[in-house]
Amino acid sequence: MILETIAEKYLWFLVAILAVNLYQRKFTPRSYKKRTATLIIASLAMVWQIFIVIILSRGWPHWFAVPALALTVAIAIPFRNRILLFRATCSRCNAKLPATAIINYDDNLCAKCWADDHPEEQVVEEIIEEEPVPLVTARSVEEIDWDSWEPTETAVLCYLFEGDKVLLIDKKSGFGKGKVSAPGGHVEDYETASEAAIREFKEETLVDIPSVEPKGILEFQFVDGLAMRGYVFFAHSYTGQPTETEEARPFWCPIAELPYDRMWADDRLWMPLALENRNFTARFIFDGDDMLSHQIIES
Repeated sequence: MILETIAEKYLWFLVAILAVNLYQRKFTPRSYKKRTATLIIASLAMVWQIFIVIILSRGWPHWFAVPALALTVAIAIPFRNRILLFRATCSRCNAKLPATAIINYDDNLCAKCWADDHPEEQVVEEIIEEEPVPLVTARSVEEIDWDSWEPTETAVLCYLFEGDKVLLIDKKSGFGKGKVSAPGGHVEDYETASEAAIREFKEETLVDIPSVEPKGILEFQFVDGLAMRGYVFFAHSYTGQPTETEEARPFWCPIAELPYDRMWADDRLWMPLALENRNFTARFIFDGDDMLSHQIIES
């Protein structure tokens, strides 16, 4: 009767082992070796189950299960180093390990020892756990104290002119995807805004511009918390051929035919000032693509 009971209950044992293996997948790549170990254990358990089924179906004496078990153990010996990975204590400081570490972590390290070995992972976790940027309740520029307002990002825009035409781009990726704009992007910590304008122009159009001329400052507050300061530049000389890149599709456009309907809503408010060489600071509140409020101050 013992073998019959084992044969009946064995399936649940195999299911339990495979369930542990599926659970281990959540901890990839730290559980690769132990996932392999559970699969080997499941395979060996199935081998002994096959022996038991054969013994029962042939009517052999039940004590045949003992040598069958010994044969299964003999088959497992070459795999012993790949099976005997599970420890109840930390392999370094001997601290007691939680069940999660015993079952999943190949290195058998406690949280403290693992953190000592992987300080960079701790930095990532700290960044992930940072509080989200709070939403902004202001719906009018007058509700914001712009003197103390600080941007979370700094960006540039650069318009290249040739005669009565200006070089624009169809933005293919990133912020403003799908809109018509000027080449531009974020200012890196190591560069000035004018250096960023020259670099971004080259990256998006493959065109070199030797110098740029500042025209105005744009300050955007988005209701989702994004606060961006942008610097507008003009350029009038270049070398190279405007070429499509992964980020942008450049095209020449008559200045008198700027496609404001395909551009950000604020462009039509400050672009005429820039074209008239009137310096300005423009402030806006946006909810997604929708402009809620604006203020333009000429200087």
